[in-house]
Amino acid sequence: MKNSSLKILSKALLFTFLLSFCQSLFAQNKYWVFFTDKDGESFNPYEYFDIKAIDRRIQNGISLYDKTDFPVKKEYINRISEEVDSISNHSRWFNALAVYANENQIQEILTFPFVKNVKQMDYYPVLAYYQADFDTTLKSKQLEILNRQTEIMGRKYFEAKGIDGKGIRIAVFDGGFPSFTENPALQHIVKGKRLIKTWDFTRNKENVFHGVSHGVMVTSCIGGIINGKKIGLATGAEFLLAKTEVRTEPFSEEENWLAAVEWADKNGADIINSSLGYIHQRYFPEQMDGKISLVSRAANLAAKKGILVVNSAGNAGNSKWKIIGAPADADSIISVGGINPSTNYHTPFSSYGPTADKRLKPNVCAFGHVIAAGKKGLKSTQGTSFSSPLVAGFAACAWQMNRDKNNMEMFSEIQKSGNLYPYFDYAHGYGVPQAKYFTGDNPKILPTFDFIEEDSIVKVVIKDKFFKNNNYDNSNVLYYNIQNKNGCLEKYFIISVDEKEVLKININDYKEGKKLNVHYINYH
Repeated sequence: MKNSSLKILSKALLFTFLLSFCQSLFAQNKYWVFFTDKDGESFNPYEYFDIKAIDRRIQNGISLYDKTDFPVKKEYINRISEEVDSISNHSRWFNALAVYANENQIQEILTFPFVKNVKQMDYYPVLAYYQADFDTTLKSKQLEILNRQTEIMGRKYFEAKGIDGKGIRIAVFDGGFPSFTENPALQHIVKGKRLIKTWDFTRNKENVFHGVSHGVMVTSCIGGIINGKKIGLATGAEFLLAKTEVRTEPFSEEENWLAAVEWADKNGADIINSSLGYIHQRYFPEQMDGKISLVSRAANLAAKKGILVVNSAGNAGNSKWKIIGAPADADSIISVGGINPSTNYHTPFSSYGPTADKRLKPNVCAFGHVIAAGKKGLKSTQGTSFSSPLVAGFAACAWQMNRDKNNMEMFSEIQKSGNLYPYFDYAHGYGVPQAKYFTGDNPKILPTFDFIEEDSIVKVVIKDKFFKNNNYDNSNVLYYNIQNKNGCLEKYFIISVDEKEVLKININDYKEGKKLNVHYINYH
């Protein structure tokens, strides 16, 4: 009897092992299949591109016949489709096809002479959306934040010049836009026929007015207005809406982002706002160099095509990950950190820089705690996914005033407009962009402190005129950092100015070639 039971158990275990082995062997995963060439494919840019995309290329001296814009070869698509379970999107820019396949099918595909390589998709994107309060009534503190989220960037200076982002086309990549067309904060966009195109890349349909309301709130922070109060600065801009994610924290691939960025380019986007970050456990922090992730490479390629890409830094500041993810690590995009309205400096959840190769990130910052328009009214909400659209709206206004400049020139000018510039650190970048930089309303900058050297000690002493006698306010903090000879920061701090002699540094503690940078009330 025992032997019989053992035989049955052995057979059951063998069957389970074989079943598990077969499931592993034939499990369906998603892959990018990259091709070697586009030989023989024709391309007519005047049929493919929106006229604004044509104009952007001409203005920036970009070829209308760039090979990356040519279509993927139909012959290759058809041949691969015969071997795999199914295909979904394709990328012209990377000459690649997204497929569902098992390991055996992939091994066969790798033998094809026109296949360059294959990459499995196992990224997990997270929208940089921290949390929301669904109370639709605004208390006095909320009204103050609604006013200050644009005021801190200099709303009045743009308004005095009649600047509202008119003529700038902004693509928004997000998880959904339900009730967008009925939202009173966005009605001016719809009625003004400035909602140009929409596309749901999760379903391959035009309708994006479903899913999470995150996209509605993000768009309101770019160009929303209600009861005469601006939620974002670019109330006169045009919009492209792309639904790229399924829910707030979806297990999805980067494929939709790649498809959306090519779509945005095709349809004439000047600016892309993205609140997406990739920080999956397959990555290590040292890999955030802007060169590994396809979305980071695609963001840089979009920049080469004249688009200004604005991306949230991410909400990993409180987690073990801490730093920015992809595509915020891309070198040619504006990565935006979050600050707290209560202090006007870094909010703890906002991700830190620098990149793995020690480049400055984030580039600038804005409020990470905002009032946005949701499905049922104004809401308090927080996350760097709201600081990013605030800056995107700012960028649209700044670019409206400087249409002769290209995207990378605007990138540089927006950094220079930061309220901390030329000071920087890895929490704030160059600070909050300022409209007065572009409107010519910059006041004369006066020295607010002195450096005093005594033997081996360097003291930072606040001038009498600028010492606030211990009356704390949001500007009564001093920023300083220690920079090495390669330009990278070794340390950076924010300290409260409670006495005139606010900082004392022993230079013997530092090697030759290091630099002390200090910022206090607009003076560096």
